[in-house]
Amino acid sequence: MAHPGHLARYGFTDDGRSSALAGPDGLRLWDPETRRPTGEDATTLLETLYFAADPDLALRQLHRLVEAAGEEVRDAVLTDRALRRRLIGVLGVSATLGDLLVANPQEWRELQGEQNKRPAGYATRDVSTVPALRSAYRRELLRIVAADLTGAADVDVTMRRLTELADATLAAALAIASAEHPDLAAVCTVAVVAMGKCGGRELNYVSDVDVVYVAEPADGTDVEVAMRAGSTLAARLMEICGFVAWPVDAALRPEGSRGALVRTVASHLAYYRKWAKTWEFQALLKARPAAGDLALGERWLQELQPLIWSAAERPEAVDEVRAMRRRIIEQIPRSELDREIKRGPGGLRDIEFAVQLLQLVHGRADESLRTPTTIAGLRGLIEGGYVGLADGEALLRAYRFLRTVEHRLQLQRLRRTHTVPDDPAALRWLAHALGYRPNAARDAVESFRADWVRHAQEVRRLHAKLLYRPLLEAVARVPSEQLRLTTAAAKARLELLGFADPAGALRHIEALTGGVSRTAAIQRQLLPVLLSEFADAPEPDRGLLAYRQVSEKLGNTPWYLRLLRDDGPVALRLARLLALSRYVTELLVRDPEALRLLADDAELVPRTAAQLGTQFAAAAAHHDDPETAINAVRASRRRELFRIACADLLGYLDVSSVGVALSAVIDATLSATLGVTAAPGLEFAVIGMGRLGGEETSYPSDADVLFVYEPPPGMAEDAASGLALTVAEELRRLLSRPAHDPPLGVDADLRPEGRQGPLVRSLGAYQQYYARWSKTWEAQALLRARHVAGSTDLGARFLALADTVRYPDGGLTRDQIHEIRRLKARVDSERLPRGADPATHTKLGRGGLADVEWTVQLLQLQHGRAVHGLRTTRTLQALEAATEAGLVDTADAASLRAAWQQASRIRNLLTLVRGRATDQLPRQGPDLAAVARILGGVEPQEFLDEYLRVARHARQAVERIFSS
Repeated sequence: MAHPGHLARYGFTDDGRSSALAGPDGLRLWDPETRRPTGEDATTLLETLYFAADPDLALRQLHRLVEAAGEEVRDAVLTDRALRRRLIGVLGVSATLGDLLVANPQEWRELQGEQNKRPAGYATRDVSTVPALRSAYRRELLRIVAADLTGAADVDVTMRRLTELADATLAAALAIASAEHPDLAAVCTVAVVAMGKCGGRELNYVSDVDVVYVAEPADGTDVEVAMRAGSTLAARLMEICGFVAWPVDAALRPEGSRGALVRTVASHLAYYRKWAKTWEFQALLKARPAAGDLALGERWLQELQPLIWSAAERPEAVDEVRAMRRRIIEQIPRSELDREIKRGPGGLRDIEFAVQLLQLVHGRADESLRTPTTIAGLRGLIEGGYVGLADGEALLRAYRFLRTVEHRLQLQRLRRTHTVPDDPAALRWLAHALGYRPNAARDAVESFRADWVRHAQEVRRLHAKLLYRPLLEAVARVPSEQLRLTTAAAKARLELLGFADPAGALRHIEALTGGVSRTAAIQRQLLPVLLSEFADAPEPDRGLLAYRQVSEKLGNTPWYLRLLRDDGPVALRLARLLALSRYVTELLVRDPEALRLLADDAELVPRTAAQLGTQFAAAAAHHDDPETAINAVRASRRRELFRIACADLLGYLDVSSVGVALSAVIDATLSATLGVTAAPGLEFAVIGMGRLGGEETSYPSDADVLFVYEPPPGMAEDAASGLALTVAEELRRLLSRPAHDPPLGVDADLRPEGRQGPLVRSLGAYQQYYARWSKTWEAQALLRARHVAGSTDLGARFLALADTVRYPDGGLTRDQIHEIRRLKARVDSERLPRGADPATHTKLGRGGLADVEWTVQLLQLQHGRAVHGLRTTRTLQALEAATEAGLVDTADAASLRAAWQQASRIRNLLTLVRGRATDQLPRQGPDLAAVARILGGVEPQEFLDEYLRVARHARQAVERIFSS
């Protein structure tokens, strides 16, 4: 006997037994004296055994086969390379197939020569008995396994050949059943419709074959008689197939196992029209006539097509498919969850459900997706632009890998299993059966596990991405006829959708979808959904035009359409924004890359003032030229305005948060610009006033500011004043230059003496002015004063000075109160624009911003010294403090708060809708409708009535507080 270990280099683990089987008393492949193979042929055979899944099993099975079939087998294996590879491959992977060969010793010849190249199903032709069919099936299966294991057929071909074998077996079984019952066969015709894996032409080695039976009575035969006959034939077919090969499962028929085994076409149609659930239509995606009367099967399938391809339009369809997938996972035993390659996360079902849901939704309009085969369906989805190239190829690779693993698992014992073993020896066998071999870096099992984990992770990621794609639900809601963007019907549909210029809209659509490029294909799937979204806006034409403009800017950018199709709710968000907001559209056209912000909710959270200050300063620091530096700052500002506007329109921000966010953007812009213009050694600060100081900035707000400086030691006052003036004027100049972003006016009109006073003053000059000449309106203006840029210390000293003016000891005199009321009356009568409607002017109208803010500011001036809570630059905080101090009735405070929030919100929305500043809420028209739409889709007139009601209550509160 050979010394232990000498055969180990050929992959044998049971060295002693293998040596005996290969030695002189066995197959005579090994010489125990020389401890070498007995010849060149023996060496080749041993090398072939090395590549078997289990070399010990293959050698043992070969020895048994030689004993059963004679020396001819040994000689043929030694000399016939093709036979050797096929036979060793089969014997080494499947103990069951080896046993079958030993029990039927002449069948090894099926693996010789050209016989292995015959088409699957060949052996099941012309079989008239059940035993003959069983033998023919076994021989055909043997050839398929051999081709699979030797690489002569890839997994795609193997699945197809197994399906062809199943079809032939079903046909032969039905023929046998009909021959046994000719009287029954005479009264009906039967079609066997394959479902599931068999229907998809992706059958594996051991699986139930899912079928549905369709029957029709022969001429003159009663339907009930014919159905009973058909049921008997179908039952006998199932019995035969169970004996020959595999169970036939008819549970996918209408009503499942409780329903009639055989039905007519009309009966099927009645059921599917009235009772079928979404999962049943999903199952019909794989329906395919396989045996019996194929013409009848085709007729049945054609009749059902309209029902299958309208199933996705059910309101609950997409959610039901998703829920079904979750239920499948929940039914897996916890101990097997991570080892299930079919039903588990990252398994075959994840791929199949994603593909089938996409087929159900998009196949309504795209007939190229109407295929029962997963691989063909996925290919169609890739070619049609429904799935990205990289994502689709990753799924194809994973699908083939997992199906190959499934095949190998089932071959070992020809048992139905989808669970990767956890036993080390069984895992090693599986890795070898899949072709993995140890190398210097890792052993075979580690290599297999690494590939398996990689594919499973990719499948889980892509399953979630595709199955839970928000666009799917939106596409499913679009009626099938509207998914087909044909020229003939498009114009009429556009009119129905509310487009004012259908011909113009059609030109936009043709420009976006024309041609055969992948870009055009993706646009064809996006546009039906986007058109429906545009149609919900008051001016659909505007949304479509804006979409074309953005698409033409980004059309050649590889990520653009992929982002709309794949990543979250981007497409639907974009459609809403473009249809409702000129402001957002103009920002996006100028900065198309900003579209990426819509993919992630975290990107729609406004940045803090500190974050923006750092970001804007860094943008400026990259450039030595001041104008170029400020262009970079303004580009950053434009991106942030887009972020805030989108978050606002999509409902992520309340009006106070919008004010704070917009104020932070101005703070950072002023700070970064001051960093460019500042004079070394000069202490300089920018004080925010008005809405900026109150952190209540709106989209059209200017930056109301005061400039303050302190001369450096040793510098003459005149020189310092001139230097500070240069800094302020350069800041204003750089920010007022024409550019592709909303303008930012820097307004210093609230400085002492207004426009007639110096643009900049020293802190000492401010102290002198406020001590000697300041007026009541200037104290009122200082209520909003807040440091926003430049020297923090100087800003704090200025605000300490401001406190002595804005919160005076003893409050206001009677004359000062009278003066404030007189100024407010002048504002109401003189500053309201000519022709403006005072009932709906959000700033100066009755119950508008001025009413509320002047009322609160009067209370701050009167009681700010005594009530510390009133010392705030923010209107609502001051109102809350006044209420807590008993200065304002709770009901009046609620009315004022509601009016201020309403007017601020609507003023912002009017700017977003129109793309330019306006304070006037129209009483009718598309702008009113757009604002109403943004605020929850209420009817415009109902919204206007609510506005007037809130404003009226606020005005009454103002008259009680401000005028009394």
